[in-house]
Amino acid sequence: MNIGIVVSEFNEEVTSRMLSVATEKANTLKLKIVYTCKVPGAYDMPIIVNELLKKKNIDGVVTLGAIIKGQTKHDEVISHSAAKSLTEISIKYQKPVSLGISGPGMQERHAYARIRPVAERAVEAIDKIAKELKRINK
Repeated sequence: MNIGIVVSEFNEEVTSRMLSVATEKANTLKLKIVYTCKVPGAYDMPIIVNELLKKKNIDGVVTLGAIIKGQTKHDEVISHSAAKSLTEISIKYQKPVSLGISGPGMQERHAYARIRPVAERAVEAIDKIAKELKRINK
């Protein structure tokens, strides 16, 4: 299966590690990463995910990001907007898009603690959903 990965540059110390973990997991599951795209932040992911899902050689997209709480509720706005848009794009193309974005309401120390589990689950979800879609559509 061919996948794309879209990773946020915001909170790069966390997201670069998430990308490493996701790449390891994809290799373990024998998924081929055809595209790795970087975007400024989680809010910017939907347009790139949309373009990737248009491609016939892409079976699904993993998104990776970390939305850390600040002094306002901006983290909630970003996470809700990104999640809603990514879900709509997934349904539009009938291809899986995993939400490997940790947050909102998360402090920096929580972001570091969630690197491995969030990144691994995001890759596993793409694999499982794509397989289930193929099974259903036989």
